[in-house]
Amino acid sequence: MFKKLLKKLKGEPIETQSPSFQEDAQAEAPTLAETAEQPEKADDLSLSPADSLQEGPQQPQKAETEPAIQEETAPAEGFFARLKQKLAKSKEGFVRRMDELLLGKKEISPEILDELEEILVTADVGVKTASEIFEQIRAEVKRKELNDVDALRERIQFKLLELLNVNAPPLTWKGNPCVVLVVGVNGVGKTTTIAKLTYFLQEQGKTCLLAAADTFRAAAIEQLDTWGQRLNTPVIKHKHGADPSAVAFDAIEAGIKRKVDVVIIDTAGRLHTKTNLMEELKKIRRVIAKKIPDAPHETFLVLDATTGQNALSQAKLFREATDLTGIILTKLDGTAKGGIVAAIAHQMRLPIRFIGIGEKMYDLRPFDAKDFVAALFERDTQGS
Repeated sequence: MFKKLLKKLKGEPIETQSPSFQEDAQAEAPTLAETAEQPEKADDLSLSPADSLQEGPQQPQKAETEPAIQEETAPAEGFFARLKQKLAKSKEGFVRRMDELLLGKKEISPEILDELEEILVTADVGVKTASEIFEQIRAEVKRKELNDVDALRERIQFKLLELLNVNAPPLTWKGNPCVVLVVGVNGVGKTTTIAKLTYFLQEQGKTCLLAAADTFRAAAIEQLDTWGQRLNTPVIKHKHGADPSAVAFDAIEAGIKRKVDVVIIDTAGRLHTKTNLMEELKKIRRVIAKKIPDAPHETFLVLDATTGQNALSQAKLFREATDLTGIILTKLDGTAKGGIVAAIAHQMRLPIRFIGIGEKMYDLRPFDAKDFVAALFERDTQGS
């Protein structure tokens, strides 16, 4: 790679495994219209997996921030043990407060129910969701179906689990290739989440290809390309400022010809209040469907758990712009308001597909509602 780069800077021809790529590389980057009119135009498919396709001149840029994921072997204690540890802040802000309130109480009074509801609201479960939970619980207390605080604690746990179990089909990653569109606002860690998702899929034996369709943010292309090299995964990219739809189209075309399992498309960290950027997102979907009619097969919205109810607002606005199929919730280890998980699942009726509980590669894992609630409500063995 280093020799190729030197030759490129000196203007010397770059040797590849396929002579046809040399001709394609010299050609001017096609516009979206040209690409759509000539869908059979081939990207070079003989590059090594860590290399990337690039259309047009690329201006060297310094990355805004280096990817923070640490590539280490997952510890022996397993994800559930780490989940309990990483949810400590949420447990402190919600479950422990609830247990302190119920300690020593013999009866369930209206005042206790009011305080418990307030605790749920302050944990970012949300007013609407908390009200629905306690409307049902108050009715059960009134009918004498709940008559002690231990049963009340178990009932709250069950209600939260019920909210989190959104009826959604399992992820199959089928589609030849399966096309995954990743969206979200600036600052939620979208690019590093894509890297973690790629790592997870590789663990499952899947081959991936990444599309650097965030051509708006400075150094976003370079950042995704860096992750592609670390993960030995090809990245399709155009020059900074290029049409994101053309990048997505070329990536799918390359994914089909390379016979990869999953194509993951990074998009600009668009502000959800900007209509023009939302329109761009719709355009990307239309262009993708020209190549694979039922694509994208999955559209994941990345949300930062530390933003609380603002994450819920983002989810509502993005769902208006595109057909979301799931949520990836990051930074759950950094917030005391893990109740936002329940608020999103309940009010959006969207499944939480993955959760992030740290910066390491293995810290993004599929969301399991039962494990999440169990980790949150498990009593401290040493007491506190």
